[in-house]
Amino acid sequence: MSGGGTDRRTSCCLGPPSSNVYVTIGEVQEIDIREFVDASGRSTFGRWFDGLNAVAAARVTIAVARLGQGNYSNVEGVGAGVFESKIDFGPGYRVYFGKDGERIIILLGGSSKQRQSAAIAAAQAAWAEYKRSKGGKEDRRWD
Repeated sequence: MSGGGTDRRTSCCLGPPSSNVYVTIGEVQEIDIREFVDASGRSTFGRWFDGLNAVAAARVTIAVARLGQGNYSNVEGVGAGVFESKIDFGPGYRVYFGKDGERIIILLGGSSKQRQSAAIAAAQAAWAEYKRSKGGKEDRRWD
């Protein structure tokens, strides 16, 4: 389904032909992931990501892809509308983001556990700047 089309669902039977177990599978809607770019044209997330080694960058890429599939299993709110995705690898990487409606994620930054407090404060400031630049309106294209 893209941008408000009809939702096609498929039903199938699990188990032997005489089974009474049915599952309805709906089409998965991808979530649009974007990087926040500040007024000077810089992406805090991009600068942080570019400094990672190849293995850490791959782990972060997988975590962001999971967010894009709607998997929030390692996510918790850190205040002021900012969320933290925890990556159980190396020094405990974190990705900070905000949700603009239900279908858009704005990447605000990243850090290791060690630099978590400063990164959260920076992500909250970036999220406030993002909301100000939009006039406080959420994107509702996919609602």
